[in-house]
Amino acid sequence: MSNKLIDSFIKVRSAASLLSATSDNERKLALKGMADAIMSAKAEIFAENAKDLEAAKANGTPDAVLHRLAFSEDKLSSVTKGIQELCQLQDPIGRTREKRELDPGFILEKRTFPIGVIGMIFEARPDALVQIASLALRSGNGIILKGGREAANTNRKLVEVIQKATSGFSFGKDWILGIESHEDVDALLKAEGYVDLLIPRGSNAFVRYVMDNTRIPVIGHADGLCTTYVDEYADLEKILPACVDAKIQYPAACNATETFLVHEKIAETFLPMLDRALSDRNVMIHAEKAILPLMPHAVEATEQDFHTEYLALECAVRTVASVQEAVEHIQSHGSHHTDAIMTQNKNNADYFVSKVDSADVFVNCSTRFADGFRFGLGAEVGIATSKLHARGPVGLDGLMTTKWILTGNGETVAEYSGANGKPFHHKELQI
Repeated sequence: MSNKLIDSFIKVRSAASLLSATSDNERKLALKGMADAIMSAKAEIFAENAKDLEAAKANGTPDAVLHRLAFSEDKLSSVTKGIQELCQLQDPIGRTREKRELDPGFILEKRTFPIGVIGMIFEARPDALVQIASLALRSGNGIILKGGREAANTNRKLVEVIQKATSGFSFGKDWILGIESHEDVDALLKAEGYVDLLIPRGSNAFVRYVMDNTRIPVIGHADGLCTTYVDEYADLEKILPACVDAKIQYPAACNATETFLVHEKIAETFLPMLDRALSDRNVMIHAEKAILPLMPHAVEATEQDFHTEYLALECAVRTVASVQEAVEHIQSHGSHHTDAIMTQNKNNADYFVSKVDSADVFVNCSTRFADGFRFGLGAEVGIATSKLHARGPVGLDGLMTTKWILTGNGETVAEYSGANGKPFHHKELQI
């Protein structure tokens, strides 16, 4: 690791320490300044994004990546709205999660504090950079960002704009750092002591590479192989738009449905409906052989299709005999990201919710709702499918750690030890 990069990491850590001690109001003002600066510089940002898009197209970049790479007016509006939403949320720093009295006047509290410095490695999504930076700022964390090389020009300009927007605040501009080269990524993975948490967003192979090559804690998800199960008790007319939305609203997203499971009792009615609705929107359908007569626009599916995250206008369809079989399929083929059941039967819905081991489990709605902004988190740094620290959309709460604060009056352990020691009364106090 070069001395220059170490110096940069040290600067981020120092600025993060200052940022963690700022007032709620200062961080809100900084966020608003950041949003205003991005809007003011949008022409420059769009110009840099156009360069990235042109180069990506020339290199034969897949459409799914191009969709992520484009930083449009709509995406600009969405990220600035997310920043405004973050300003409305309660200050995440210093919140008391637990409070109890060990003895009269001897008070124990668990309070929230920023993690410190977060390293974020993500692929070609400039809007994700803004979301991540705004969440880091609101939560009092320093952030080191490595975006995909496809978005290098856009990301560089965004970091520059954000640094300039916050340079006049008490914590300065060094709380955010953009890195670009593969060598920088390798250095980031070895930056134990400078970086407290890594969040990778990308392919399964990429996330696995990060996990296998660092000693820094990692949260995130590898795949987004999401499934929608249409139960025999579904209201078909009502849920058909949600099924379509789950596939086509933004097919390149990790929360788009890739597989549809349909109960065999409603197959003759629903599969032709689904076939028409998806094919009318240019979705390529891979259906198991037995149901091809019911889906004339489909091609025959292979077993691999049911293990595939398409991230495109493409999906796989098969029938199942029960909600239990649907759950078994999801457990053996899914990625523990987001899965949905469409049903009017509460028992089946409850069974699905309790048995599907995913970060997000939905009933009668599109899987595309798995999103930090839509959850009211303001934004997200990603969706975690692991079960430790954070799960599902990782917003402000997922970027916090805790400290135990014990306040006494000269108490000693000896007073509470031995046969004649005082007992603790461990009285829970209202938060």
